[in-house]
Amino acid sequence: MFRSALIASAVATASAFAPGAVLGVTSTTRSTSAVGPKMQAMSAAVPFLKKPSALDGSMVGDVGFDPLGMSEVADIKFLREAELKHGRIAMLAAAGSMAQDIFTFPGVEKVVSGAKMTGVHDVLVKQGAMGQLLLWLSFLEVFGTIALFETLEGKRAPGDFKFDPLNFSKNDVTAKKYALAEVKNGRLAMMGIGGMVHGYFLTGKGPIELLSNFKAL
Repeated sequence: MFRSALIASAVATASAFAPGAVLGVTSTTRSTSAVGPKMQAMSAAVPFLKKPSALDGSMVGDVGFDPLGMSEVADIKFLREAELKHGRIAMLAAAGSMAQDIFTFPGVEKVVSGAKMTGVHDVLVKQGAMGQLLLWLSFLEVFGTIALFETLEGKRAPGDFKFDPLNFSKNDVTAKKYALAEVKNGRLAMMGIGGMVHGYFLTGKGPIELLSNFKAL
């Protein structure tokens, strides 16, 4: 009889305290998750690095790529303006580097004597023509600087000079499509023109000429 009473008492005691212990653990877990630190998202472009706080995905072409942390020390609008500007210049440079291997404009041969790539720069420096280029490009930079200040003040989107002769931005869908295409092709062109220039340094040939005479090692 005493043994039966003791067992019943133990079971009752266990059933009374067991739910309270479970609820207590759940409550503690919830309160910990509510006040505990949140994990910072990882970069989509570089999965082993944390996503920069300034790259929130609001800009076209933003994939969280900033391994040097430039967005932490400079205004993101300034960085996007610089990226678009250099991307556009690189696209023009890459196109021109390939075009000079395909055809020559009338009169160019007399001026640069068949020089290509950086060789043209060297010839124009000797002739004094680079001074004129520097003057006019500096004049254009004045307007670029004014536009940059407007961007930093939030009055203008980075890289927006209202230049759209083919009306690519006629609606939001096409505007976003071509804005992304410009960023991607600009990034590719910056890497491409770097490769073309170094290829010329090593071989003395333009990109198309180099490909047409390619020989495997």
